[in-house]
Amino acid sequence: MINEIKNFALETLSRSKVSHDWDHTERVYKLCMHIGKVEGADLKVLAIAAYLHDIARSEQDKSKGKICHAKRGAEIAEKLLDKYPLPDEQKANIIHCIRSHRFRENHEPETLEAKILFDADKLDAIGSVGIARAFLFAGEVGARLHNKSRNIEGTTSYSSEDTGYREYKIKLSKIKDRMLTREGKHIAQERHAFMEEFFERFLQEYEGMK
Repeated sequence: MINEIKNFALETLSRSKVSHDWDHTERVYKLCMHIGKVEGADLKVLAIAAYLHDIARSEQDKSKGKICHAKRGAEIAEKLLDKYPLPDEQKANIIHCIRSHRFRENHEPETLEAKILFDADKLDAIGSVGIARAFLFAGEVGARLHNKSRNIEGTTSYSSEDTGYREYKIKLSKIKDRMLTREGKHIAQERHAFMEEFFERFLQEYEGMK
């Protein structure tokens, strides 16, 4: 069952942009398994939720953010899971995990598994991998390397103003304070420290100071 779901996600995510492709999902899965073992979570629920959490990401990207991939992904997952002999409680938990994993949503993660998926997904957005993904995404939307002449607060997402540094200031720098599990918080501290050091150096090099 899990292999079938994994293959479905792999096929679906082949249509996604590189910053949110199968590689991202695999990293989130591995983080979920690590945190889930430490926190004592239901690993079957976590594995399925991790594989399916971004299955509607391509729809969000095509709509330039108008479609919420968490909401749409939960809808797709609910139909998919109907054909598998999972207890209703586990199905409901998986759907909740997917629905509540997004960074900017009113749906708060309530179960342990949902909190772990939330943390794992956000952890992949910070640290060295997070920096790389921020610049990947900036390239996908046609952004410059840096846009120092613009006030970041007045810039627009999914546009040429959506630089890697903007992503850091607007979102990534705040992630460590949103972690929901003890292990997630522990990992986030180290990743955040590396990211802060990188972007400080980035600005210095951009200005020719280093």
